[in-house]
Amino acid sequence: MSVSTAAADRSVCASLPVLGRDVTVPLVTGGEVTYAALDYAASAPALQRVWDDVAAYAPYYGSVHRGAGYLSQLSTDLFENARRTVAGFLGCRDGDQVVFTRSTTDSLNLLAAALPADCQVFVFETEHHASLLPWRNARVTYLDAPSSPRQAVETLERALADREPYGPALVCVTGASNVTGELWPVRELAAAAHAHGARIVLDAAQLAPHHPVSVRDLDVDWVAFSGHKLYAPFGSGVLAGRSDWLREADPYLAGGGASRKVARRTDGGVDVEWHESAARHEAGSPNVIGAYAIASACAALTEAGFDNLVARERYLIEKVRTGLAEVPAVRILSLFGDDAPRVGVLSFVVEGWNSSHFAAALSAEYGIGVRDGLFCAHPLLRTLLGSDPQTQGECGAPEAAPGEKSLNAIRVSFGAGTPDEHVDRFVSAVKELVQDGARWNYRTEDGRCVPDTSA
Repeated sequence: MSVSTAAADRSVCASLPVLGRDVTVPLVTGGEVTYAALDYAASAPALQRVWDDVAAYAPYYGSVHRGAGYLSQLSTDLFENARRTVAGFLGCRDGDQVVFTRSTTDSLNLLAAALPADCQVFVFETEHHASLLPWRNARVTYLDAPSSPRQAVETLERALADREPYGPALVCVTGASNVTGELWPVRELAAAAHAHGARIVLDAAQLAPHHPVSVRDLDVDWVAFSGHKLYAPFGSGVLAGRSDWLREADPYLAGGGASRKVARRTDGGVDVEWHESAARHEAGSPNVIGAYAIASACAALTEAGFDNLVARERYLIEKVRTGLAEVPAVRILSLFGDDAPRVGVLSFVVEGWNSSHFAAALSAEYGIGVRDGLFCAHPLLRTLLGSDPQTQGECGAPEAAPGEKSLNAIRVSFGAGTPDEHVDRFVSAVKELVQDGARWNYRTEDGRCVPDTSA
C-alpha cells in the first residue's frame, strides 16, 4: 500500500491524546524542540483518558477485599470490575481466569511456576527474553528462527511430533516481534500445538496495543501482556486463560489474599487452604490503580476502534518504510520479508554508523527518542545481523565508540498516540544524518553514547 493510498485510511482515526505530547527537550546544538517519543515498544505514553480516570479515582483509594469501609468496598468493586473489563477486552472464555501481575515478564514467570511436572516447553529463539527465559524448571526445546510464517508452523509441528515421552507440553510464542514488528501466525501455531496435545501461551506485549487480541478467536490457552505498553502507567500486567494449571499449582506468592483459611495444627504446624480463583496468585495488597489503569486503557482502545487504529498505524508504517527505503545506507531488519504484515515497530542498521551513536544523535540533535541495542532479544538480533551466535552483547548499547562497528541496531516504534509530525521529523533526521553526519562530537560513557560536552 502506498503512502497516498494509506493517507485515505489515516483520516478515519486521529492520533489519541497522550501524556507528554507537548513536552519540550533541549538540543545539544541549542534551543528546544517538542519531544518525538518513538520508543513505544519499550513503554508507550499513558493515554490522557487513562490518566484522567486514575486521577478521578485517586481520592477514593482504599484497600481491597477485606475492608468494611465505603472506600475499601468501592475499591474492591473497581478492582474486580477491572478484571471483568480485561476479560472482555481479551475475549476470554467461560471459566478463564484473569490474574493481575506486575508485567508480561511476571506473568510468564507465574505460568512457568505453574507448569505440571515433566512439562516440556517449546519456544522459538526469536522471543523476547521475557518469554525465552522463564522456563528454568522445565525441559525446553529452543526452535530456530523461521524465515516465513509457514516455516514457523512447520518447524513447530516437526518438533511436537518428535517429542518423547508424551506428556504435558507448552508452546510459547510472540504475537508481534518486539524487534521487527512482524506479526506471527498465532492461530495456526495454536492449531498445531493443540493437534499434538500441547497448550500455547501468547506473549501479546507488542500485539495487544496495536491489534485486537481474542483468547477465544485465536484459540490460545493463555495470553500475557503489560500495562505500560498498552498506554497505562504503573507496574501492572495480566495473565489470562485456562484456570486448571493455575488452580493446581502452589501460589506464586504465599501470603494474605492467596489464602482462604489458615489454622494451627496440634503438632504446632500450619495448615493452609488456598483460594482456587485468581486470588491464589495475587497475594499481598494488589496494585489497584495499576489494574484500573489497564482496564481504562482497554476501554479507551475498544471505544476508539481497532479497525481505525490499525488503518492509521499502517499509514505511519508505510510512511517510515518508504522514507527509509530512500536511504541506501539503511537496512531494515526482517525475518519474513518486506511484505510481511507488522505493527508499528521497525529495527534497522545504518552502514558506517555505530547504532548507539546514531540513536544518540537523533536524541541530542533532533529531540527524537528511539532505542538502540539488542532489545532483550539477543538470539534474534544475532540471527538478523548475521553475527556469531556466541558473540556477547547487552540489552543496552555495548562498549563501542562512535564510528566503531557494534552488535546492536536502532528501533523506532510508534502507535495510537503518535502524531504525523514525529514520524516526518524522524525520517528527515535519518536522511540528514546519513548525508551530512552528526553536528556534534560524541563519546562513550558507562556503556552509552552521549554528546561530548567537555569542550
